[in-house]
This record gives sequence, structure tokens and C-alpha cells, in this order.
Amino acid sequence: MFFAAILPLGLFLFPLWKITLEAPQYPIPLGMYIHINDFSDVHPHDIKNINLMNHYVGMKYIPEAIPEFRIFPLGIIITTLIGLIIAFKGNYKWFLFWFILMAVLSAAGLYDFYLWEHNYGHDLDPKAIMKFTNPDGSVMGFQPPLFGSKDILNFRAHSYPRFGALFLGLGIACSLIAFLIGRKNKSTS
Repeated sequence: MFFAAILPLGLFLFPLWKITLEAPQYPIPLGMYIHINDFSDVHPHDIKNINLMNHYVGMKYIPEAIPEFRIFPLGIIITTLIGLIIAFKGNYKWFLFWFILMAVLSAAGLYDFYLWEHNYGHDLDPKAIMKFTNPDGSVMGFQPPLFGSKDILNFRAHSYPRFGALFLGLGIACSLIAFLIGRKNKSTS
């Protein structure tokens, strides 16, 4: 359980997510990392280039900061402290509580990320230089996928977790393993 509580701190060292855009006009794909408290370029000026390109279709600029960048780090620190307290108490039943807490908070974070992507890709400026429509005549959205790959006009967008998400996932998994081991040890004693 101690390792379960500590592993999510890897989010402060490694990116949580990566979005990449491939297109014929960009021999080196554009990309951005999403950290627990920041966005960063995969290559120098990627976010600037993404913002310039997206401006033509009416998308908002990728901001330097979003409210979640203040909330998520605090949430990880608080849940790590809770996890450490639970680990030192040693009651395996509380390990399950921490597992459920982290699973629910992670699911809420993914949902928030989806909502951000949806707003970013669909809330377009009606005065945009270029307008694209779907075959049914509705305004085309430019939302990148939450997970996986998707074609958007002549771009192929990829969205996948990075090492930070791996550390978080391993921490959550470790708490479930700690609970199962604790329950097994309790039943055999």
C-alpha cells in the first residue's frame, strides 16, 4: 500500500498524456504533452503551430493554464497523504477504500479531459476564416480522440497516456493487490 500511495507522485515527473497531429504538410508531427499542471511542446513551437493552424477553423487557443492545473496537483498530494496514512495504519479494508477513491477520481479526470477536448473541438468561432461542414450540413467538429487515433480533415490525431498515467495506474493497481493480499492473509490466520 505504501508503493500504491507513492507511485502517483510520478505525475509530477512525467507527462500524463500526449496528443500528436500527423499531416503531409508537417514532415515532423506536431504534438503536445499534457502534464498534471501544464501543457508542453513535443518539439519546439508545436503548441504555437497548433494554435496558429487551429485559428483558421475557429478553435480557441490552447491556454497556458486551465483551472484543473491548480486542482489536480493538490488532489494527488492529498490522496497520496491519505494513502500513506492508510498504509501505516495497515488495515487492509482501507486499501480498498483508497483503490475506489483513486478509481473514481481518475474516471472523473478522464471525463473532465473529454469535456475539455469536446469544448475545444466544437465551440468554434463563427467568424473563422475557414468553415467546414459534415455531409449532413452541420458544422464539423475538430475534437481529438480521448484515446486512440482519429482522422480530422487531412490530419491523423493520436491521443495516448504517457508515463505519468502509467505511474497513476500502477499505484491504483497496487492498492487493489495490497487489499487482496491483506484479505487473503486475514482469512488464513
